[in-house]
Amino acid sequence: MNYVIIGNSAAAIGCVEGIRQLDSEGSITIISDEPYHTYSRPLISYLLYGKTDEQRMKYRPDDFYEKNGCKTILGKKTVDICTEKKQAILEDGTQIPYDKLLIATGSRPFVPPIKGLDQVQNQFRFMKLEDAKALEKALTPDSRVLILGAGLIGLKCAEGIRSRVQSLTVVDLAPRILPNVLDEQAASIVQKHLEKHGIEFILSDSVAVFQAQQATLKSGKKVPFDVLVVAVGVRPNTELAAKAGAVCPRGIMVDEHCKTTLTDIYAAGDCTESIDITTGEAKILALLPNAYMQGECAGLCMAGGQKYYNQAIPMNAVGFFELHIITAGNYGGEEYIQLDESGYKKLVTKDNLLKGYILVGQVERAGIYTALIRERTPLDTIDFELIKQKPQLMAFSKVQRAEKLGGAKI
Repeated sequence: MNYVIIGNSAAAIGCVEGIRQLDSEGSITIISDEPYHTYSRPLISYLLYGKTDEQRMKYRPDDFYEKNGCKTILGKKTVDICTEKKQAILEDGTQIPYDKLLIATGSRPFVPPIKGLDQVQNQFRFMKLEDAKALEKALTPDSRVLILGAGLIGLKCAEGIRSRVQSLTVVDLAPRILPNVLDEQAASIVQKHLEKHGIEFILSDSVAVFQAQQATLKSGKKVPFDVLVVAVGVRPNTELAAKAGAVCPRGIMVDEHCKTTLTDIYAAGDCTESIDITTGEAKILALLPNAYMQGECAGLCMAGGQKYYNQAIPMNAVGFFELHIITAGNYGGEEYIQLDESGYKKLVTKDNLLKGYILVGQVERAGIYTALIRERTPLDTIDFELIKQKPQLMAFSKVQRAEKLGGAKI
């Protein structure tokens, strides 16, 4: 079997490891437009922060490709897929034949149409290793940095560079930071923590026009800057799949086996739509854990196995200056809130199920909450009152504990 994977991040690696669980002989070719060994994208902020280096950023060891019998074509872009001849076409015209193909093309930054933005010289994105390297070269101790976007990418960038610049201002149209991740109370806690580290926020506002090294906001406020980082969101890279004929409403549409609407072509990761099991809606869940699991599912199915990707949920695990945050699911339902010196906890239940949670500060054993959501465990089968206070296995029945600890089902 001849497997071809377009992409080289979490979904691609999951696919390789899924294939190799069932097929140790088939040929695997990995194609990526980035020239690097697979690396963990969320760590680029820690590279600038000085908490890691390029070697430790690697998502798998140096010998990963060799050990898994993978041929790599790095630094070259795939521009077309010929479904009739079953070939991936590279930008230099090279034709790579496949029997089974995975599209794991990820996502790209969304650049808003703001007047004058194209005239800003020192502007950067913050999604790839090359973005971090380019930004690092532009920074000096006297730099005044403006970041557009108070989402995860923008705030991780702010954390990574704050100690290296004179000032840092974050602007976002939303009324709170991390608007797609946190509720108002949690966002306020995190914002105050970030402000203590010298990050200034201008919320419920946006840039109307850029002029030289100054942004004029819609409120009339003027923000001078030397370096601009645009981090207002991402868009799935669906063009390659759509050009080949795949159905792509927003992301690439796949079934529960991660198969697209095209013969022998699968897709996984940030470029796809997944069913959020907490709402039943198709969403783009651009999250590393989901990307890996989806890629592994695709790999197992490409190799002839039977695997289902049917536990996708929104989930984020992040930290800012040692304040840890974990969230999962959605927040529509009955709320249980706990706020004390250890942090903030919000659990959301509906229809006898845990649907979502927010943990700020005290995040130990969050995996128990996540498992309750993913496995859709009826709350009346466990001691949920105990779990609300402190997640622990003792709240489960003996049978459930045995299963979670890897024991045989009774």
